[in-house]
Amino acid sequence: MKDKTLRALRELYQSNPVLTITGWFHWILAGVLVLAAQFDSRTILGINPWIKPIKFSISIAIYVWTLAWYLRYLSRRKRAVNIISWGVAVSMIAEIVGITLQSARGVPSHFNVATHLDAALFSGMGAMIGFNTVTLIWVCVLFFVDHPDLPAAYLWGIRFGLLLFLLAAAEGVFMVIHGSHTVGAADGGAGLPFVNWSRQHGDLRVMHFAGMHAFQVLPLAGYWMGRSRRPEAVRVSYVAGLFFLYLAGMALLFGMAWQGRPMAL
Repeated sequence: MKDKTLRALRELYQSNPVLTITGWFHWILAGVLVLAAQFDSRTILGINPWIKPIKFSISIAIYVWTLAWYLRYLSRRKRAVNIISWGVAVSMIAEIVGITLQSARGVPSHFNVATHLDAALFSGMGAMIGFNTVTLIWVCVLFFVDHPDLPAAYLWGIRFGLLLFLLAAAEGVFMVIHGSHTVGAADGGAGLPFVNWSRQHGDLRVMHFAGMHAFQVLPLAGYWMGRSRRPEAVRVSYVAGLFFLYLAGMALLFGMAWQGRPMAL
C-alpha cells in the first residue's frame, strides 16, 4: 500500500509539478495551523481562529491533487493544462493567504466588510475564487470536447463530478449574495465539530461541501464501474443514475438550509 501511494505521488508530481507542490504547501500549512491552534485561546464566531484556515487548507490540498490527476488525461492540451495549473495554484494560494491573515488578525475572513482592509481582502478572495471557477469551466469544456482514452464510465464520472463541482461553486456565489452562510440567524453559534455547520439553523455550507466533493465521488464511482464486466452502456447508465441521485441530494440539502432547517445530526 505504501509503495503504491509513493508511486502515485511520484506520478502526480511528474505529470503536474505545479499543482502537486501547491497541494504539499497546503498540507504543510494545515499541519502548522493545527499546532498553532493548540496555543491560541481566541475565538472567531465561537470557534478557534485557526479552524477555518485548517479546513480550507485540507480542502484545497485535496482539490488541487484531484485536479492534477484528471489533467493528466488532457495530454493533447499541454498549453491549456499549464495555464489552468498555474491559474488554480495562484488563486488557491491567494485564497488561503487571505483566510490565514484574517484568522491571525482575529476577525472573520468571509462576509466581513467592517473596515476597508476587511472589504478588500474579502473582495480579493472572491475574485480569486471566481477566477478558479472560470478555469474549472474551461476544464469541464475540455473534458466534453476531447475524448480521452478512458473507460466511458470513468470519463462520464469525471464530467459529472465537474458539473456538480461547478454547481456548488454557483451556490458559493449565492452565499455571497445572501451575505452569510447561515439561514435564520447570524453566522456563529452552536455547530458540528470541526465543520461547524449550524445545529440550530439552516447552513448553506452543507450543500456546498457535498457538491465540492462530488469532484472525487463521481469519478471514483466511474472508475470502479469502468472496471466492471457489464456492458459499457450499462456502466455509463449507473454512473448517470448516481449523478442524478447526487444532484437530488444536493437539492435537498439546499432546500433544507434555505428553509432554516439544520442537518438532522
